[in-house]
Amino acid sequence: MEEIKSVSLEMKDYIVSSGAETLSWCMQCGLCTNLCPWRLVPGEVSEAFNIRKMQRLGQLGLEGFEEEEVLFACATCGMCQTNCPRKVDIISNVRSMRNTTVGAGFLPAHLRPIAGSIHANGNPWSGEKEKRAEWQEGLDIPAFSEDTEYLLYVCCTSCYDTRSKKIAKSIVSLLKQAGVSFGVLTAEENCCGETIRKLGDEELFQKLAESNINLFNSKGVKKIITTSPHCLYAFKKDYPDYGGEYEVVHYSEVLSKLVKEGKLTFKGEVGKKVTFHDPCYLGRHNEVYDAPRELIQAVPGVEFVELDRNQSKSLCCAGGGGRVWAEVPFGQRFGELRITDAVDKQADVLVTACPYCILMLDDACAGLEKKDVLEVMEMSELLCSASKP
Repeated sequence: MEEIKSVSLEMKDYIVSSGAETLSWCMQCGLCTNLCPWRLVPGEVSEAFNIRKMQRLGQLGLEGFEEEEVLFACATCGMCQTNCPRKVDIISNVRSMRNTTVGAGFLPAHLRPIAGSIHANGNPWSGEKEKRAEWQEGLDIPAFSEDTEYLLYVCCTSCYDTRSKKIAKSIVSLLKQAGVSFGVLTAEENCCGETIRKLGDEELFQKLAESNINLFNSKGVKKIITTSPHCLYAFKKDYPDYGGEYEVVHYSEVLSKLVKEGKLTFKGEVGKKVTFHDPCYLGRHNEVYDAPRELIQAVPGVEFVELDRNQSKSLCCAGGGGRVWAEVPFGQRFGELRITDAVDKQADVLVTACPYCILMLDDACAGLEKKDVLEVMEMSELLCSASKP
């Protein structure tokens, strides 16, 4: 006979006090579970993770929610929230539940080096802080000053990952071509902290946020262009609570406006069928849907086709919430489903606008051996290729 578990109202109150104010709103209807991308793949994690059950365990303060394959399986994609009849802030609940365990000293083994690198180097990629600005060598990018309109904040991934550095360089090229007033403070910056906060390390997030806010305020930053939707989320939705009030936009929003104003044009013919993967943090979390599509369709020769799962119903790549560092067996990855979606549409190019998505989708495309029929590109790379005849 199974041991009877005791309800712990103290644990429930602790979770709520950590930021899960809507935890008790959940009425266990199960709609969140039906929408969760983990229901679309097989495997041990899929069998263990149930977002509805995890919420219930938290409501009752019962053991079980803190197990690694449960609590840290969530990619924080936000799909579960799109159809919740009670408008439960499920992602904040997950973050708060993680905070209760991380605050007690528990963090999965594969994530400890990530947190350690952020503590030591200000980034999660084990890159030396002194090398944060190496990606911009030879690009002649001005340092930000009070006379500059925009600060260009480059994601840690694009500062250190070889593949992702191409994204930052492409964005710089496009901004320069359009005559945008921008500068960088890359060498002095730290990670935005979005992902480490989603992992539950609130103390480390606050340390990062305060450091960046002090830097931005001391330099007179008013407007920020981000290369990553995750940085966009942190600066727009997290930083204001700590005194960081800025006008923050994703680079796609700036470029789309410039195209409409005639300040950025694409002359290179791209005779390919192109489709777009909406990153969770650009779409569902920040509601930027039109700008990327307007830019892609502004490229001459592009035949644009929508994926069946698009915009607010876009399928997660599985890179959010710290999952970009998780080891997931082939056959159990959301990204593989996304590659299949694009191949089914007979697309030549799958475009996205997020460094995490690029890593996950590139990997999935290679694993499925589809690189001979499908190219995965970051949107800035496609635009840069079409910016010259």
